[in-house]
Amino acid sequence: MNDILPPESARWEWLEAKVRGLMARYAYRNIRTPIVEPTPLFVRGLGEVTDIVEKEMYSFEDRLNGEHLTLRPEATAGVVRAVAEHSMLYDGGKRLYYMGPMFRHERPQRGRYRQFHQIGAEALGFPGAEVDAELILLAQSLWRELGLQNVRLELNSLGEPDERKAHRAALIDYFEKNAELLDEEARRRLHSNPLRILDTKNPAMQGLVEAAPRLIDFLGEESLAHFDAVKAILTANGVAWTVNPRLVRGMDYYNLTVFEFITDQLGSQGTICGGGRYDYLIEQIGGKVAPAVGWALGVERVLELLKEQASAVPALVPDAYAVIPGVAALPVAVSTIEGLRAAGISVQMHAAPAGGEGMGSMKSQFKKADASGARYALIFGEDELARGMVVVKSLRDGAGGAQAEHPLAAVAQWASTLQSNS
Repeated sequence: MNDILPPESARWEWLEAKVRGLMARYAYRNIRTPIVEPTPLFVRGLGEVTDIVEKEMYSFEDRLNGEHLTLRPEATAGVVRAVAEHSMLYDGGKRLYYMGPMFRHERPQRGRYRQFHQIGAEALGFPGAEVDAELILLAQSLWRELGLQNVRLELNSLGEPDERKAHRAALIDYFEKNAELLDEEARRRLHSNPLRILDTKNPAMQGLVEAAPRLIDFLGEESLAHFDAVKAILTANGVAWTVNPRLVRGMDYYNLTVFEFITDQLGSQGTICGGGRYDYLIEQIGGKVAPAVGWALGVERVLELLKEQASAVPALVPDAYAVIPGVAALPVAVSTIEGLRAAGISVQMHAAPAGGEGMGSMKSQFKKADASGARYALIFGEDELARGMVVVKSLRDGAGGAQAEHPLAAVAQWASTLQSNS
């Protein structure tokens, strides 16, 4: 777990602002759920025989009432719980999104931490393939907004429960016949969750897994039609995809469409966003039957990929820096600065240094103004104030940047000239 400090936090704010704007254009609305949920919610929702439940959850007993609680390892189960608890689907489907910290006790890797952050989108109450495709297009639009390159999309269909049941039986039979090739983890999962064996990272088992029965060969007409419809919409919108028949995702709640966006620039942990359809999860945790589909992305991993690709992330810098030569100028200077801020201008005010006398030298103030990244300096000199004026000096035109005087009594009339994008 780590702190996120300025100026790195500015990159997070930039990403979050991009997400909020994009979600609004797709008509997704924000939902915020508790960080702590009852442990059984995740056991029922994610599946008892998953890495998250078995190895990674931060769970504890409430000392006051003995309730078993868990720091959320992912957000979908909590969103579904909230939707069911508040009967949010009574008047139709809902499109929701969230941002926030998640917690998993796993070995830290590049871009992956024990407290990590996810952004996710969930569409609940919609059964059609068009919503699966819309969510994938939403993620694809985000990569375009962020300027990310070389992110590929992999798709699969997990079908429906009866189809998976037949496939499960075939998998067990196949792996039992090759039991001597299974590692300890695979043998443990053979009868409890054989589908997860397909997601093994053990290089020695890759050949065995590649030759295993494929779920797509067990899919019926309706499941295949749903999958074909998703692919057709993506193709019509210019989104490249490949089918990965071994893509199963890490939670038990998925059915039909599953997908991952993958990069080759972050090492072995290449998935930056993944999700799929989970039509049975709401009923599974006690709500009324309702279809749903969603995805989540790892914020740290996306930001790491932006760094790897040297993508330009705008720095958050003030429009102007207020240079205040003397203490006597403070009342007028602060009043002017507040007027500019009220007009939408970002102003950083110089403050008296610790252990020094007065406001500090003009030379030191201009150094701080330059270091702030501001485009302009506001100079509240004694002579100018006597005439009811403030000097506005450009800091980005080289030595001796252009400067002009503006009246203190008419801040609103010249404030817009300070905006960095003007």
